[in-house]
Amino acid sequence: MAEKLKIKLSIADRVYPLTINPEQEEGLRKAAKNIDAMIKQFEQSYAVRDKQDVLAMCALQFAAQVEQKSIDKNDDMVNVASRLSALNELLYDHLS
Repeated sequence: MAEKLKIKLSIADRVYPLTINPEQEEGLRKAAKNIDAMIKQFEQSYAVRDKQDVLAMCALQFAAQVEQKSIDKNDDMVNVASRLSALNELLYDHLS
């Protein structure tokens, strides 16, 4: 088992010390970078002074993206199942 890694992530001008598995580091650093970029975007686009409001909007944005990907994935699965069913019918008709 790999040794734990101690890192510090800065999010919204606050430093968060974390103890993680080494394979998590890249994803966590990218996530922190994306959060900070989104914070800057919200602060530039809207007159928001409270960091908590900005962080709440970031959380909502990321959660909405996750939910939309889940919805899209389910729609893709339904589409694939429908196409496979149609293909199966064509094969059955051709072989009969």
